[in-house]
Amino acid sequence: MSETTHDAGVAVGTAPSPDDGLSPGELAAKYGLSVSGARPGLFEYVGQLWGRRHFILAFSSAKLTAQYSQAKLGQLWQVATPLLNALVYYLIFGLILKASRGMSHDVYIPFLVTGVFVFTFTQSSVMAGVRAISGNLGLVRALHFPRASLPVSFALQQLQQLLFSMIVLFVVTIAFGSYPGMSWLLIVPVLVLQFLFNTGLSLVMARLGSKTPDLAQLMPFVMRTWMYASGVMFSIPVMLKDRPGWIADVLQWNPAAVYMDLMRYALIDGYGSSNLPPHVWAVALGWAVLVAGGGFVYFWKAEERYGRG
Repeated sequence: MSETTHDAGVAVGTAPSPDDGLSPGELAAKYGLSVSGARPGLFEYVGQLWGRRHFILAFSSAKLTAQYSQAKLGQLWQVATPLLNALVYYLIFGLILKASRGMSHDVYIPFLVTGVFVFTFTQSSVMAGVRAISGNLGLVRALHFPRASLPVSFALQQLQQLLFSMIVLFVVTIAFGSYPGMSWLLIVPVLVLQFLFNTGLSLVMARLGSKTPDLAQLMPFVMRTWMYASGVMFSIPVMLKDRPGWIADVLQWNPAAVYMDLMRYALIDGYGSSNLPPHVWAVALGWAVLVAGGGFVYFWKAEERYGRG
């Protein structure tokens, strides 16, 4: 009797499991397991990002506060830096090189200041995006969250900084005779479109910068070239009137020039629709959708690789 019981026990103990013969991947799929850090689906990723919206807002506000915490003037540098840049450009391009040709003094100064502030918004978003992952590796490696939260929060930080600076921009335009009107309502859609464009660009640069930290050293030269090609200091069609028409067309259709032109049109009296390229709003929308959507997908495709050796 005891031997029979013992044999039966052995037989039961060694009975084949229904999981025998399955590969590890098949076992994981059967029991709903997934690889740690695996990239989620695109729509699931969007949902995760939306779920971290409070973190994104808090992180961007904290970064904005800390940015000038060591300076005596604090956050006043948010306004002082682009204003000082505008002053330098005015002395060089306005007074020495006469880049204001075709514009009165009361139009050129708001024109220049608006260009500097709007381009700085894009420039700062790009530079912050390059370092979004590589400059926050401790956070990326320690916590699990959608990595797109970082470049998005940096782009949002730059938007908050621009909104603070817009107060000074309003003062400048009013001081030179451009008073609030219905066209000022266009500021809102212009900022929304440019923010979407900047966010997409920040996402692209975050992925590139995560594997190529030296990109942060190269980008100031790229951004400076882009600034000179975008008409920050001069009117593109006026400055290039003696050149082949396609050159001015190409420069005017570049996104930085498009958003600057729209903001100038909204703010400055005397900068009429004749200064805008045709279908400019469609172009502004197209750049925003293309770069924001494409940049998001491009960043998402490398989600599982961020923070790894």
